[in-house]
Amino acid sequence: MKKILTALALATALVLTGCSNVDSALTLGDTKITTTELLANVDVVLAERAKVDTTQMQLETGETLVRNQLQFQLLIAGFTAVAEDLKIEVTNSEVASRRAEIVEQVGGEELLPQALVAASIAPQDLEPYLRAILVTEKIGQALAQTGFAEEEIQPRIQELFVEKVTELKINVNPRYGKWDATTGQIIAAVVASDAVTPSTE
Repeated sequence: MKKILTALALATALVLTGCSNVDSALTLGDTKITTTELLANVDVVLAERAKVDTTQMQLETGETLVRNQLQFQLLIAGFTAVAEDLKIEVTNSEVASRRAEIVEQVGGEELLPQALVAASIAPQDLEPYLRAILVTEKIGQALAQTGFAEEEIQPRIQELFVEKVTELKINVNPRYGKWDATTGQIIAAVVASDAVTPSTE
């Protein structure tokens, strides 16, 4: 599932400005993800890890985990807005059907928590995650019906996402990173290129 989510991470040219409200981790239009909500989500992910065997998993930790959870919420919010614009509806039965498929793929309901931990998805985020996936699939189907070639569909979905997020504007609290238009990711605020290099004189 994590590979599917990674495919949703889209490059876009967005202006990064500091959030005026220190309690805001990220805003996208009228959607606000507070610091409290973000950290509570991280706490849930960590709590779920304690319930399963993670010895064979490569899991995100610390600032990386926090930043990627924020990215996850951004993608869900962005595709929710795209769906509203395009009047794409995802029914509860469609979500339930996709969830059943996932359960079968991972080997049963009892193994679902372990699969979610491996993907760093909090249990409460599974439904919105599946809705976002179904939205992208429906967009892809619609594009195919209008004559888009298979190799053109994913780039067009990316464009739709970029256009909507650009329209809504994005503000990321610098405490959690900054938007990188090249990679389409929320990255660490301080990276190697920003670091002060020692003088050679």
